[in-house]
Amino acid sequence: MKLEKIELTALKGYVGRELGVSGWLLIDQARIDCFADCTGDHQWIHVDPERARRESPYGTTIAHGYLTLSLVAQTTFEVLVAPLGLTRAINYGIDRARFLTPIKAGSQVRNRIHLVAVEDKGGGCTLLTTRNCIEVDGQDKPALIADTLVMAIGTDSTPAQEIAK
Repeated sequence: MKLEKIELTALKGYVGRELGVSGWLLIDQARIDCFADCTGDHQWIHVDPERARRESPYGTTIAHGYLTLSLVAQTTFEVLVAPLGLTRAINYGIDRARFLTPIKAGSQVRNRIHLVAVEDKGGGCTLLTTRNCIEVDGQDKPALIADTLVMAIGTDSTPAQEIAK
């Protein structure tokens, strides 16, 4: 199932259901290195392929856990934000995140998203809670399961103070 264009007001009917699955994303060494540069986390298990080949139990470098978590934003846009036609959606928080298995460099991943809750916050704002499962191609166990919050804003004219409530 993949969401087609729907109205935000109709989303309550999807609570408890899978919203869709993102396309596959390649997690290559270049992406891992870029993330390391952005965060300052240059731990060898992420950025030193030779050492990882010799010393890592995975036989290669692996993606940072927070790189894995950061993929939720891009894939949520694809599966949820774009089909809703939202002009604004704000990351509002994470209720829970569990890193279950590492992502080896060169792997492909995707996000399977379920809708957990929809809460009208007034002023054109709707708080969406989704369960995100980052799957690794060819593996049974997911890399990540995270419950995240997105504030969906119905119009460009919604005042900032309404969003902060």
